[in-house]
Amino acid sequence: MTTQRLPSWRPGPTRNAILSFLDGIADVPVKERVAYLDNDGTMWCEKPTCVQYDFFLDALEQRAVQDPSLATRPEFAAVLSADMQAIGEMGLAEVAVALAALFDGATPEEFGAAVDDFVERYRHPTQDVPITSVVYQPMLELIEELRARDVTVGLVTAGGTEFVRRISQRLYGIPPELVVGTIIGYEFSRTHVDRPRLRRTVQRMGTANEGPAKIANIQAQTGRRPLIAVGNSGGDREMLEWAKSSPRGGLAILIDHDDADHEYDYRGSAATFQDAEPITTVAERLGWVTVSIAEDWTHVFPTVERE
Repeated sequence: MTTQRLPSWRPGPTRNAILSFLDGIADVPVKERVAYLDNDGTMWCEKPTCVQYDFFLDALEQRAVQDPSLATRPEFAAVLSADMQAIGEMGLAEVAVALAALFDGATPEEFGAAVDDFVERYRHPTQDVPITSVVYQPMLELIEELRARDVTVGLVTAGGTEFVRRISQRLYGIPPELVVGTIIGYEFSRTHVDRPRLRRTVQRMGTANEGPAKIANIQAQTGRRPLIAVGNSGGDREMLEWAKSSPRGGLAILIDHDDADHEYDYRGSAATFQDAEPITTVAERLGWVTVSIAEDWTHVFPTVERE
């Protein structure tokens, strides 16, 4: 029954547009039914800071206790003191490279264990809830609706690929191989008993996964063009344009954060470059489906019910 589909979405034009599109893809070959969803601000809450940033901050705080000299490095000093002006002046990319160096030389298993430990301990800075409670319930329902139509669902992030791959299966049911993000390089070596070993480096492979890089990396890493894309910021613009212009006639969905009462009120913007124009203006001009969190969702998070 229609009333059971997307239950946390209010009946209205937005929900109707999404369901109408999904009901019309029966003639699209299954192999071409592909959706990519941005992560930060699209699948989970990215305010007051992104979860991955909180992970690196947590690691830095632990290391700084062991080695107080770390706090004297300008990038780390800015992060530890939450000096957003200093971070902005240095550039988020430079700060991100410095934080990534905290795990320089770690094996994939060691990094994965660090992510697992953080996720188990994580509490949202202002809501004081675990990580599962800052995932957007309506987006989980959208994934369920997509899978009911044999749509392959992938996850795209401007953050580090390996962090998101570690949590994508348990939070969204998305396997690691369908996560596309900013890539950190690995170095191959052998142990003293001549066994192969991989270790993380601080070298980023390519640019940060935002803007045009998102569609380039989707193509390079998965080889499958989206029929559907969902994002929330200027960093998702090209991905949304690419989906909308699909030869099959695609769907682009923009999540608009306009609900200060139940989440946050802000306009999503790219983290590593200046947006040419507000993403909500782009969405209106290009005919995307814009989702108002305030008007189109009855629930934002899994355990929080709204009037």
